[in-house]
Amino acid sequence: MRNRQNVVYALVAAAVIAIVFGAFTISKGANGPVNQQQTSQTTQSHTSGEGSTKATDTADLAKLSYTSGKSAVVSVNNNRSTLNKNDWQRNHVIYSDLDNQNRTATANTAYLEAHNVANDSLRVRQYVRPTGWHQKMDDGQAIINRGHLIAYSLSGGIDQDGNYSPDNESGDQNNPKNLFTQTAFSNQTLQTIYESKVRNALRDGKKVIYQAQAIFEGDNEMANGVHLQAISTDGQLNFNVYIFNVQPDYQFDYATGRSKVDRDMNVPTPDTSPEY
Repeated sequence: MRNRQNVVYALVAAAVIAIVFGAFTISKGANGPVNQQQTSQTTQSHTSGEGSTKATDTADLAKLSYTSGKSAVVSVNNNRSTLNKNDWQRNHVIYSDLDNQNRTATANTAYLEAHNVANDSLRVRQYVRPTGWHQKMDDGQAIINRGHLIAYSLSGGIDQDGNYSPDNESGDQNNPKNLFTQTAFSNQTLQTIYESKVRNALRDGKKVIYQAQAIFEGDNEMANGVHLQAISTDGQLNFNVYIFNVQPDYQFDYATGRSKVDRDMNVPTPDTSPEY
């Protein structure tokens, strides 16, 4: 009888040891290599997603189509800039080279401070003809402008190489690397809202990084819109928007820049737009 009990005890002890050892092995497998693999997969997915987003931002914006009656301003990234405020090191502007079609298709980036608010009285007549330039008048008013990526009013003292000189009181003018064919409405009614935000920040003594990029779809000669974003070094100024290159009462062939009258084209004016 005692021998039988000893055998039973031995079997029970062996079973307990096996269960404990098995649980330890399963636990090690579940929390060790499997988690490492899951972490690795998550990291790769996250990194790939960020890369994909950065690579497709411009392409995605170029595919957007404007619908009559809707707002011509679209928030990008929840209206939060993707610029790094710590990149502000010195006062200058990076004017990107024209592409192989002579378009301003790459972003221009300005590192600005208070003295860059330009003297408006020094403006001169613009003569550069950017791609897609086909002027048309409506009741004596031009429907397209030579749109500045970095506004004249924000580029005081900056030469066409992007360097600042205190002896230069004028803003950027007739710089092919900074001009694109832009509708009068997009320029004077919409883009000016965001340029004013930057100007006001500079007048308040802030340092600002401001970036503007004309967005072209494919080989189009006229930009579909313009992507604007800015951030001040204190983070108080922060926006990121896309503005459609549209004009009330007109439709554009963005492949060529030519236009035709369309009285059904309604583009609302934002409440914050200045009056001229």
